[in-house]
Amino acid sequence: MHRVATLTLNPAIDGACEAEAVFPTHKIRTRAERYDPGGGGINVARVLARLGEVVEVVYLAGGATGALLDELLDQNGLERHRIAIHDHTRQSLAVFERSTGKEFRFVPEGPLVAEDEWRAAYDHCLTLDHGWLVASGSLPRGVPVDFYARLARAMPDRDMKLVVDTSGPALAAALEAGGLYLVKPSQGEFEALIGEKLDTPAAVGEAAMQWVRDGRAAHIAVTMGHEGAVLAHAGGVIIRPALQVPVKSATGAGDSFVAGMVHGFLRGEDAAGAFRWGMAAGTAAVLNPGTDLAHPDAMRYTWSALGDVR
Repeated sequence: MHRVATLTLNPAIDGACEAEAVFPTHKIRTRAERYDPGGGGINVARVLARLGEVVEVVYLAGGATGALLDELLDQNGLERHRIAIHDHTRQSLAVFERSTGKEFRFVPEGPLVAEDEWRAAYDHCLTLDHGWLVASGSLPRGVPVDFYARLARAMPDRDMKLVVDTSGPALAAALEAGGLYLVKPSQGEFEALIGEKLDTPAAVGEAAMQWVRDGRAAHIAVTMGHEGAVLAHAGGVIIRPALQVPVKSATGAGDSFVAGMVHGFLRGEDAAGAFRWGMAAGTAAVLNPGTDLAHPDAMRYTWSALGDVR
């Protein structure tokens, strides 16, 4: 079986709860509290593990909150490799306001990482013998903006597919290095990357296809929220409209999408089939409140509802 490693440089303890209303000054009483291990790569790993994939989590963590993150990962049954840092692991919070159906998300910037700490993460990645490495999430303070690009430049010497899901200068640097197997920006992230507003899915696909032709990435999936998603690959552009479902939370939908696509490829699907799995997982994630992410039963339902598009 193919093994997958995920890399999370800025993980979080993701808290989620519900409140009748969110307003300033007064205490806000909450209920339905839950805590999950989070951050891009960790979220991807949680969904992949639910789908039966063999996955290892590589992450930076420190302080008392780092120990709690370890415990939450163990509770999820995830194989893990922690790279210790001196600063504290961040804690995020998502609050679902019952009176309006809106979700409020509070996301700290995260720890300050020393050079020897991020270099330890990079060096460990070069020892991995997995078939896939999913590097997902923001870069914490202190980590150079070209960290993912350095990984990309190291991949040609290894039999490993590199997936990158990040944004801003870190994504730009990774694409400049080229040779990525899959990247998954949102539409806003992609538009910021190319410096141009794209008004239609077709325009998004055309712009993404240019990056594929240039050898930056074999697959570029651009998620567009309620408008669906676009995939550019060597075979062309695929545009899928979104399923109309009740949205309980957008937290982790993009990470679930990445996990779904990787799962599809691991099943032997072609690009269109993997894209369908990505859409199914991303849609399944929004059906759950808070930080619960996508579950296989919901994924099978959304996969079936999406139908086959080539």
